[in-house]
Amino acid sequence: MTEPRANTVVPAQTTAIAYNIEQAVRERYEAGAQEPEALLCCPTDGYDSSYLERLPQEIIEKDYGCGDPTRYVNLGETVVDLGSGAGKNCYILAQRVGAAGQVIGVDFNEEMLALSRKYLEEMGDKLGYRNLEFVKGKIQDLALNLDRMESWLQQNPITTLEGVAAFETERDRLRSQTPLIASDSIDVVISNCVLNLVRPQDKQQLFAEIFRVLKRGGRAVISDIVCDEDPTPTILNDPKLWSGCIAGAFREHTFLEMFEQAGFHGIEILTRQEEPWQVIDGIEFRSLTVRAYKGKQGLCLERNQAVIYKGPWKSVQDDDGHTLYRGQRMAVCDKTFQLYTDPRSPYHQDMIPVLPHATIPLESAPVFDCSRDSLRHPRETKGVNYRDTIADTGSACCDPATNCC
Repeated sequence: MTEPRANTVVPAQTTAIAYNIEQAVRERYEAGAQEPEALLCCPTDGYDSSYLERLPQEIIEKDYGCGDPTRYVNLGETVVDLGSGAGKNCYILAQRVGAAGQVIGVDFNEEMLALSRKYLEEMGDKLGYRNLEFVKGKIQDLALNLDRMESWLQQNPITTLEGVAAFETERDRLRSQTPLIASDSIDVVISNCVLNLVRPQDKQQLFAEIFRVLKRGGRAVISDIVCDEDPTPTILNDPKLWSGCIAGAFREHTFLEMFEQAGFHGIEILTRQEEPWQVIDGIEFRSLTVRAYKGKQGLCLERNQAVIYKGPWKSVQDDDGHTLYRGQRMAVCDKTFQLYTDPRSPYHQDMIPVLPHATIPLESAPVFDCSRDSLRHPRETKGVNYRDTIADTGSACCDPATNCC
């Protein structure tokens, strides 16, 4: 659990950039789709060989990433891969989620899309099912289907200001009526060394889009390059370092704060590369994989529930600023109780749930004041009139033969 920050987090890349970042990235990755480029991103080991052995060699050779977010995806889930590139992670995910799951790769690079789509039929035949598609879109605008937008432009070329207005109207219609990725529809969003390629001014929108498309209870698992200091103006103004996953790197703490600002909770570092991948001007760049959950939003209702934080820390603070004290019965609302104790949550292994003797129906539960931390008196949980006496029944807990009492 992390301490919340009230201030808005703004990515540090604020130096004026004298070139088109998207063009530099697009051209570099178009070349990477034609010929393998070892230096395009840091090499990643540790993929499950049983998944890799089914993949075409070309997909493996032209994959560019810095981690393995696929290992955190489960059977039957619906997954979006942001910046799917050659499709390696998507073809692995297609195997992990099985026939009951679904995988959507999103990319805006034509060369990479052509490469990833090239093997759809072959891989479908190998697996015995087809649960994967690659779509054209920008990862910071997951509502706009670029294939449909381009089709409209071909039929309606823009030559006047009225044409610009018509384009904007059609773009907004596509976003609202036929979104590329619908809101609240995805179990897991993954990405592998792509978020750093997005322009600084679009990064807050990028995290908001990840949050938008996830279901309540869904999660993002993102591998990306981070740095220990802000990139220098020299680094920021080198187009090769932008397309090479360096100039757009997040500061380590800023990366996590971007998730927090977007509304995620349970944010944690899953893996951190020990030795830096590159060091430039004394700044260390390394791979980081982060997981974050959606679902803390909603009403706070009082149902007399409590949780006991097990330890080992004396106290911890969650993303909403609530402090939990080791061994104490902390009063929580129903929403927070579910967040803490659900077996799929990042907290449940640290919490002991304390349920009330009498269940309060949700429809009659009063509002819980989540603005304060308070202990839950045992009588609130048991009921003020609880007077039961349970006699010793000679259970194994106090068996005289074991001399445990």
